[in-house]
Amino acid sequence: MDILEREQYLSDLLDQLTQGEISIGQAVYSLRKDVTGLRQDQFARMCKISLRALRQVEYDQGNPTLQTLNNIFKLFGMRMGVIKCPPN
Repeated sequence: MDILEREQYLSDLLDQLTQGEISIGQAVYSLRKDVTGLRQDQFARMCKISLRALRQVEYDQGNPTLQTLNNIFKLFGMRMGVIKCPPN
C-alpha cells in the first residue's frame, strides 16, 4: 500500500474506532496485519510489549494499560486519549 492509501486506511480505521464500529483489539489486529504485515511476535517486539500483552489486546481480553496501547498506536501516529461526549 502506498503512502496515500495508508493514510486513508488509518483515517478510516480511526473513524471506525471512534464511532465504536470496531473494538480496540480489532483495530490493532488490522493495523498489524494490513499495514505492517508482521507476525505477532515481530510486531510485539517492535512495539516493545510482550507477545502475551499483544495477544490479549488483539483478542479484547485482559485489561491493557494505557502505556501498552500507546506503545502500539504511536507507531501509526496515534495515541489513546479522552474525548468529550455529547450530552445524552
